[in-house]
Amino acid sequence: LRGIMDELLARLVANVGVDRETAEKAVGIILDFLVKEGPHDKVQPLLDKLPGAQALIQAQQASDAGGGMFAMGGLMGAGTKMMAAGLSMGQVQAVTKEVIAFSREKAGEDAVGEIVGSIPGLSQFV
Repeated sequence: LRGIMDELLARLVANVGVDRETAEKAVGIILDFLVKEGPHDKVQPLLDKLPGAQALIQAQQASDAGGGMFAMGGLMGAGTKMMAAGLSMGQVQAVTKEVIAFSREKAGEDAVGEIVGSIPGLSQFV
């Protein structure tokens, strides 16, 4: 994962205090959540502006295939998965805010605002 994803992961390590592997998992969980819960016609152009995003999503979906108790979806499911990956509740919120803020920088406020607005409950986290 080079370039844009490196930039995002470095920000998470610096600003949230998680290690790079945990940051990668968290970003994969958040992006996978956006793919599943957001409007496809808005999420896909966002992912196109984030090279490396698809690889993190695929890694997350592969780990999800195990399912079990973390099979719940939605916002709670994403938060639960991030806590299972070792993040505190505060870090879950901080990582989510950083990923959305970074996405806004790369894809524009309008595109990201529409995605956030379309997913119930997400706006209170970002």
